[in-house]
Amino acid sequence: MQSTVKEISRTSTTFSYQPIRLPDQALEIVASLYTIAPGTELPLHRHPFPRFGYVLKGELTIYNEDTGQVVHLREGQFGVEAIEQRHRGKSTGSGPLTLLVIDQVPPGMHNVDMLETSG
Repeated sequence: MQSTVKEISRTSTTFSYQPIRLPDQALEIVASLYTIAPGTELPLHRHPFPRFGYVLKGELTIYNEDTGQVVHLREGQFGVEAIEQRHRGKSTGSGPLTLLVIDQVPPGMHNVDMLETSG
């Protein structure tokens, strides 16, 4: 078997067509694995820094409250979330959603500002 590399995405903008710009300072890379039950809707939130997501399993629908845009991602798809725009995600597949998320943040910072609580 030969080793291969397959480019899965190339973009210079977020889902809402914002240019991707990195903070002009030292950065930490934070990789997280989300597992979300089918039908679960995440609370309204926003990201102050770039956030990248890759759907390993399941389906994700993102609703942008500021632009009205709806983005649907399936297994094997990659995207860049909106920066400083209010949005929520929902696991819309029939099975659990597994999502690899990579954030680029200044050291010690978080990349999620919750705008409402779940429940």
